[in-house]
Amino acid sequence: MTNETASAAELWDARYSESERIWSGQPNTVLAREVAPLKPGTALDLGCGEGGDAVWLAERGWRVTAVDVSRVALDRAIKHAAAAGVGDRIDWQRHDLATSFPTGSFDLVSAQFLHTLGDMPREEILQKAAAAVAPGGVLLIEGHSGLPHWEQHAHPEVRLPSPDEVIEALNLPDGQWEVLLNEEHERVQVMPDGESFTRTDSTVKLRRLPQR
Repeated sequence: MTNETASAAELWDARYSESERIWSGQPNTVLAREVAPLKPGTALDLGCGEGGDAVWLAERGWRVTAVDVSRVALDRAIKHAAAAGVGDRIDWQRHDLATSFPTGSFDLVSAQFLHTLGDMPREEILQKAAAAVAPGGVLLIEGHSGLPHWEQHAHPEVRLPSPDEVIEALNLPDGQWEVLLNEEHERVQVMPDGESFTRTDSTVKLRRLPQR
């Protein structure tokens, strides 16, 4: 089965099935830093994986809708939330965001490293993410900004935009949003085998202005 013929669910179920755990179980660093000062409300976690961000949010009083395409990942996330005692604060939903999107509006919409090797309309999904932000709410997008030098030719189909390009692609209406953060930054990534390397990530944090 190739990336071209497998569905997103099949690709990610296979990826998560390679080991008992893919991620650390801890929240993404930028999410924890940028969300910690916010008053808890409702949150939408897009591409929640094994639930590290969703559980962290719920532990801090947020009511979370957590979405992923992989049933394997969601099953692990549900167990993580139950063990942390916050299972009742998280609504786990399975969506292929290319074809369906959770309903409702949220005080926080988070998309942390929403990338895939398969075909995914990322710009359209992020536009829907922006539309799901309630007035006064925050949209937080964290992603890789360009491939590491050794992967430049390995995945030519993967496009990793700069933060300026992310904001431009959102097509936000004038006068309704303010940019709180627009930056690239280096991050040391440690692999499961202990090897570490530095790559560049991008952060976009936007606030939807309250309605007058």
